[in-house]
Amino acid sequence: SLFRLKDLEVAELGDSDVHVKMLAAPINPADINMIQGTYAILSPLPAVGGNEGVGEVLEVGRRVAALKPGDWVIPAGAGLGTWRTQGVFPEETLLKVPSDIPVLCAATLSVNPCTAYRMLADFEALAPGDSVIQNGANSGVGQAVIQIAKAFGFKTINVVRDRPDLPKLVERLMALGADHVVTEEMLRKPEMKDIFKSIPKPRLALNCVGGKSTTEMLRHLQPKGTMVTYGGMAKQPVMVPVSAFIFRDVRLRGFWMTQWRKDHAQDQESVASMMDALCQLVRRGQLAAPACTEVPLQDYEAALEAATKPFTSSKQILLL
Repeated sequence: SLFRLKDLEVAELGDSDVHVKMLAAPINPADINMIQGTYAILSPLPAVGGNEGVGEVLEVGRRVAALKPGDWVIPAGAGLGTWRTQGVFPEETLLKVPSDIPVLCAATLSVNPCTAYRMLADFEALAPGDSVIQNGANSGVGQAVIQIAKAFGFKTINVVRDRPDLPKLVERLMALGADHVVTEEMLRKPEMKDIFKSIPKPRLALNCVGGKSTTEMLRHLQPKGTMVTYGGMAKQPVMVPVSAFIFRDVRLRGFWMTQWRKDHAQDQESVASMMDALCQLVRRGQLAAPACTEVPLQDYEAALEAATKPFTSSKQILLL
């Protein structure tokens, strides 16, 4: 394995540093891609894995004003290296989150729910009653999209791969607030027309798969609608029929949360308002953590293996 569990000295606390005891950190697809070297950001090696998680502040340097011991913090950007029990980090690499939300919600807040929130807010001016279609609907982002859309009054059409336990998955996504759950095969069936008797065709499509799934999803997009690609699980290109461009003028966009954070590094207002909105949804019971399996840090090998299995509906969370 590329991984080893290692005991290190905790670095000295500088004036602008924060000593953090990590509580929980998930294993996300992007973390695996970084380890495989197929991601757009690669840490110089040796490196600590993990881009997301929540920790408790133990001690702060004398210039740190915004954080105090006992506060909960999550990474402000990617590459922090969250798969560790403790760390000393510069203050500006951390965001404070309320400690009255469930620990698994806080641990999974900074990547998937933020991605879902931005994609629902930034590409189409959706109004209550409008609809959104997404593939990979049982992913971490997919589960967040369903819940945030529901809270905003948007309808969701959720595409998943056919699988042995499909009825159970459909039930779980419906319980989160999905309006429709369909398999990729169903996307090309005439019955899809029945769905659009009760809800409008989507103006927004969210794609994390690529390949055929995407082409099928595009058929149902309204003229001038937007498809946002934020992942490529099928490792195949996005194929668009020429007619969709010419006769329906669909827009194709991309989204990467890491880039959004870079672009808004000086705009603390927009970061804070997003985090506040998400924490409010969590408090109101409108945004839960994704289905999780909690794994002690020493069992990290089993967790990494489970995280790369196909059809995994549960996110592996390292307890630190």
